[in-house]
Amino acid sequence: MLKKLKTATLLSCSLITITTLSFTTSSFAGKISSLADHTAKYAAETYQKDMVKSLAELVKYNTVAVDGVKSTDNPKHIAFKKALKKQAVDLGLDFEDHGYVVIIGLGESKERVGIITHGDIQPVNPAKWAKSPFELNTTTEPGKLIARGTEDDKGPISTVLYAMKAIKDKNIALTKRLELYVYMAEESDWGPLEEYVRHNELPQINITTDAEYPVVTAEKGYGTLKIAFNKQVKTTSLDAYISHFEGGYFGSQIPEDAKVIIENADISLLQSLMNKAQHYQGVSFDLTLKDNQLTITALGKSAHSSKPQEGVNAIPYLADLLSHTRWPNNGAGTLVNFINDNIGLGLEGKKFGKVAYTDDFMGPMTVSPTVIKHNKSNIELNINIRRPRGKSEQQLRNEINQAIASWKLKNMADITELDHYIGEPFVQGEAPQIATLLSVFSHFTGIENAQPISIGGGTNSRLFPNAVAFGPSMPGAEYTGHSEHEFITMKQFVLNLKMYTAVMIELAK
Repeated sequence: MLKKLKTATLLSCSLITITTLSFTTSSFAGKISSLADHTAKYAAETYQKDMVKSLAELVKYNTVAVDGVKSTDNPKHIAFKKALKKQAVDLGLDFEDHGYVVIIGLGESKERVGIITHGDIQPVNPAKWAKSPFELNTTTEPGKLIARGTEDDKGPISTVLYAMKAIKDKNIALTKRLELYVYMAEESDWGPLEEYVRHNELPQINITTDAEYPVVTAEKGYGTLKIAFNKQVKTTSLDAYISHFEGGYFGSQIPEDAKVIIENADISLLQSLMNKAQHYQGVSFDLTLKDNQLTITALGKSAHSSKPQEGVNAIPYLADLLSHTRWPNNGAGTLVNFINDNIGLGLEGKKFGKVAYTDDFMGPMTVSPTVIKHNKSNIELNINIRRPRGKSEQQLRNEINQAIASWKLKNMADITELDHYIGEPFVQGEAPQIATLLSVFSHFTGIENAQPISIGGGTNSRLFPNAVAFGPSMPGAEYTGHSEHEFITMKQFVLNLKMYTAVMIELAK
């Protein structure tokens, strides 16, 4: 017997979690110079097509990290840096290759302004894309530049290159050297950058182009909770049980795919789940019953895990579809019960013991299951957390341990806590360039009284002195980096060129 059902409804509106810092508006009042304004407009008028060509070349390289292979040994990374060097040299900029770190510079002064980006990317599922994710797609959706890395972070690299070129064209006398830092392992391993920072003199003022506008002065701490659900011997019971549960692609992506297999299923269970599936928003389910085996797939919407409200997480939604009963503790069933009891469809961990909390500026902690890994003897659940200031690392760790231990005891579940990683929040409110960045943003966007914000993501700002993030995503706009539909609009691409050109002039002239 074979039956199928597909249900889908429109995605509900995303929650907006941007929080502004409580500075007085007057503290950031200011105008930009006519030199910065005129050069920014010149850059936009002159280099739009060249900037797109630059991006098209950079996205061709699949610069995702490969396990066990250093960036300096990765052929794709080497080829990317070669292409980047050619672009920089052709534009009259100097180029230094320090292995994991590339520096592209303009000017000779010992005082420096750093612009921090990265050239590596997150994994990608090519089957999810209209064209290859490594080919700049400008036709499928007019007005959008679609490819992996367009927003995070190859688009900003191209933008900064042509901002520097415009400044060079105008022979602007710089009192500070401009340096574009391109790090090749931001998405996978900060260790080599930390090593570089320890042994090299860094620019005195820095901005990262890996987040949002107007100015990011606080970032939540990244964390991963790992729990192993030990597999049991297959049951001989005739009752329905879950034999398999999978979902997720990588830790910093809200997964849009999940799949479960239920054994000893019947038409009654199928019909019951079909009826329930019709009441969800933003997620679709496909149910197939064949020879008493029910396979269910869930399709949600991927997003950056720092912004879970912008995605629809297929893992907890599929678990919730199955929440009508307590499943046998056989590994996969235990996992479903755990997700329903401790995570649910919420985003802030309010069901997870006492771990939930919030900060007035940085917002709430978020708790998102992102990857399910199948090992020989267990199923490993990875839960991504983004924590604001307000609790110590030890307090939060204790609360997590207590919540898991209590659930394990109550449910007689065979689970094991693996090593949890709990990163620190970052707050930078004293950087001297904040006022300049806000003035440039307001000038080119028309958005008055712009204020610093906090984000859920983590950038390399925390490793550089006097560093804050500035773009490339507009406040309130959906961030597409880490999703399976990454793009930057041409309008935003040009606006970024104007703002980066003006900022570099204002900070370095």
